[in-house]
Amino acid sequence: MKKNSLIILFLGCTLLAFSQQADQEKLAREAREDLREGNVLYNQLKFAEAEVAYKKALSKNPNYPKASYNLGNAIYQQDRNKEAVAQFEILEKTAPDKMSKAEAYHNMGNSFMKEKEYDKAVAAYKNSMRNNSKDEETRYNLAMAQELLEQQNQDNKDNKDNKDNKDDKNKDQKDKEGGEDEKKEDNKDDKEKGKDKEDDKSDQKKNENPKEQKPRPNQLSPEQMKQLLEAMNNEENKTQQKLNEQKSQGRKIKQEKDW
Repeated sequence: MKKNSLIILFLGCTLLAFSQQADQEKLAREAREDLREGNVLYNQLKFAEAEVAYKKALSKNPNYPKASYNLGNAIYQQDRNKEAVAQFEILEKTAPDKMSKAEAYHNMGNSFMKEKEYDKAVAAYKNSMRNNSKDEETRYNLAMAQELLEQQNQDNKDNKDNKDNKDDKNKDQKDKEGGEDEKKEDNKDDKEKGKDKEDDKSDQKKNENPKEQKPRPNQLSPEQMKQLLEAMNNEENKTQQKLNEQKSQGRKIKQEKDW
């Protein structure tokens, strides 16, 4: 009785193993069919529909390098470059051989190129060359990525230099404006001092006792005429000073523009 039970248990396990194997083979077969469907759609430029087919294939057979690779390409063709990079990274980790790794890195580099991340593209192409040093297409792309990276770095340097020069010019302009303001203040102070000095002289002369001359009726004395002329000159100087200040405040400052 015990022997019969062991036989039944063995047969049951065997049948279960065969059943699981049959299911796996069925899923693998269906995955290949999904892959072929995806390839047809891809060649018809129906990349979104091809993406769905490849994902169906991977849901039935997660360890399917061809489906994983083609899925990355379908995503790449839809300009979802960051997602494509993530997919190619998965492929690189699960790739069964160096050639597959080289293709994954190559397409990863293409995705970085479209994003203008030339430093990452250079690194990806170099990794591809390490796995397949004879790939001339990758070698050409690597040279192009290096050239574009050099140009990008130069442009960034030029932009930084232009910004620094613009900041320096703005600082110099502000310093110049500050100097002009100080100069105006000094001129204003000098004029005020001159006015005070002239007023003191006028008062001093006014208090002096020159020879008395009787003026004619309704006629100013020479001293009064002199004082009147000085007062008129002082008023004219004040008016001219105000006009000069107004002109200075309304003057536009010319600035260099960094185009």
